[in-house]
Amino acid sequence: MKPLLPIALLLCATVSLAVAAETAKPDADGFVPMFNGRDLTGWTNANCAPETWSVRDGVIHCTGNPIGGLRTVRQYENFVIELEWRHLRRSGNSGFFVWGTAINAPGVPFLRGIEVQMLDQGYAEDFERKSGKKSDWFTTHGDVFAIHGASMKYIGRTNGKRSFPTEDRSRPSPEWNHYRIVANNGSLRLHVNGKEVSGGDEANYRKGYLALESEGSPVEFRNIRIKELPSSGAGPEVTAPADPGWRAIYNAVDLRGWRTSAATESAWATGGGRITVKAASGEVGMLWTETEFARAEFVIDYQPPKSGPVATTVVVRGTPVSLNGATPGKFSRFIVTADASRVRVTRDDAAPYEVELRSGAPAKARLGLRPESSGGAFMNLHARDL
Repeated sequence: MKPLLPIALLLCATVSLAVAAETAKPDADGFVPMFNGRDLTGWTNANCAPETWSVRDGVIHCTGNPIGGLRTVRQYENFVIELEWRHLRRSGNSGFFVWGTAINAPGVPFLRGIEVQMLDQGYAEDFERKSGKKSDWFTTHGDVFAIHGASMKYIGRTNGKRSFPTEDRSRPSPEWNHYRIVANNGSLRLHVNGKEVSGGDEANYRKGYLALESEGSPVEFRNIRIKELPSSGAGPEVTAPADPGWRAIYNAVDLRGWRTSAATESAWATGGGRITVKAASGEVGMLWTETEFARAEFVIDYQPPKSGPVATTVVVRGTPVSLNGATPGKFSRFIVTADASRVRVTRDDAAPYEVELRSGAPAKARLGLRPESSGGAFMNLHARDL
């Protein structure tokens, strides 16, 4: 059997080189495909359930549940990207994120970035029927806007919060639409079905991840290709933080990957991308990850109830750690870092504090959430090994 090992390694190396060569080779227009039509190589599920994103009949299929993103594994700065999309249901909502973050912005299910809207015409028709007037804050033909901490100076027709298209050019479900996005040195221009309609300048970030959006309705994408343009030297102040290896430990739908006792299962509820405390049963109703962690770092967004205790407790390697200082009714982002002997906690922009691990703390253990405040909620739970 030993002589087979080098042959196997050689075959793997040959296949890898062939794939790399195929991926790197541009077409006559200088574009390379971002989707191979077979699987999601080059993309990663940022915060959705495993079944949210799949490949069907040569297209990327999204169920729309939960809200979240499928993002690129690497960052991009300047580029031209082309893709086709279609909604499979009337009034469908989706989008394409440019220069986004690796994980959700604090307290929301969306990445921070520039969103290029993909909204079915039925959405506007339903709004007009219910309200008796046309919307003055959105269109269904290619709005461009910055969300959740990103910024942009909009061009053309605008309400100050987004760039509206100059023409109505999108096609309704289930027809396919073609987008061409030109992004260069913080400027973005969107072309819908062959013509430029909207955009903006002076974006921050202007280098980051690209992402397809899941937002409540089934949608499909195909023929995604990109041509990278020369760098304009985006500095760290306008570049999204690089992904250090985050992986979602809550799928924003249900408690797969978590465990609690049957008797205390009713202490928790899931929905809307959140895990909510229904009954404050303390240690008895603990919710634990199925995965054990050694030295690790966690992202935990916590929202205290509008009345009652503000702090909550997580258990890291057998040690209770209080998450302090969140504002009642609002989410705060906690970064919890566990090394060999202590746990360091950072909340939003506040000064960090530390907790010593208990004597005899296990080298590896599950992360636990303690239900102390009825109405409190957790979301955007991520982990990475150190």
